[in-house]
Amino acid sequence: MLTNTQNILIGWGDCDPAGIVFYPRYFAWFDAATAALFAAAGLPIHRLFPDYGIAGMPMVETRARFLESSRFGDVVRIESTIVEFRRSSFDVRHRLFRGDKLSVEGFETRVWTIWDPENSERLKSESIPAEVIESFTKA
Repeated sequence: MLTNTQNILIGWGDCDPAGIVFYPRYFAWFDAATAALFAAAGLPIHRLFPDYGIAGMPMVETRARFLESSRFGDVVRIESTIVEFRRSSFDVRHRLFRGDKLSVEGFETRVWTIWDPENSERLKSESIPAEVIESFTKA
């Protein structure tokens, strides 16, 4: 599976008064890392809407394991990969490193959705197109 890597310089605004990253920032970084992963696969998210007619890829589950704190001024590396595709959902794993040490591991489950043709105010899961999956599994 394709893995995308990006570096983040932790700014003061990412931190609590003690200079330690405020935990919701990790989830914002993981969301951005998922978008970067799709872009690395040749599927920038803003193109998925017109190209595949999706309504979005909402997150239906998320969690994280915090192993070590990150602080103001640290440079961290996020490695993101899709670890499993199912019919209409997929799991993303994010591993955040400070140097060579794993600091945070994050997990997301997202669903490929369209607008429900029977109720335009509701989302409905849709099968993930094979060519989308293949974009992540090409060697």
